[in-house]
Amino acid sequence: MPDFEYNGKIYYNPVQLVMEQIGGTWKAPILWRLKDQTMRYGELRKDIPHISDKMLTTQLRQLEEDGYIKRMVYAVVPPKTEYSLTDQGKEMIELITSIRNYGLKMMEKQGLK
Repeated sequence: MPDFEYNGKIYYNPVQLVMEQIGGTWKAPILWRLKDQTMRYGELRKDIPHISDKMLTTQLRQLEEDGYIKRMVYAVVPPKTEYSLTDQGKEMIELITSIRNYGLKMMEKQGLK
């Protein structure tokens, strides 16, 4: 497959593109928590152990920019912001589910489950 450019960056294959968008420590767990429900920032923060406020904010912004989540801000006092999956995010859950199931099998083989 030839190289291609997306958002100003050169990619060598489509797997690299997808893994950059959902890879890392926090993006898949954020998407996973939003698969069945809309959540507020504070709920996500409490539900994802070890993530810092700065990292959660950064990851949410990137996921929104990439079209996987939508952010709804309500003009109330105190401010209320909710996050939910877009259709593209819902599609990604299928891939994350497959990767998660494979990871669980690997853990079981290693006696980690």
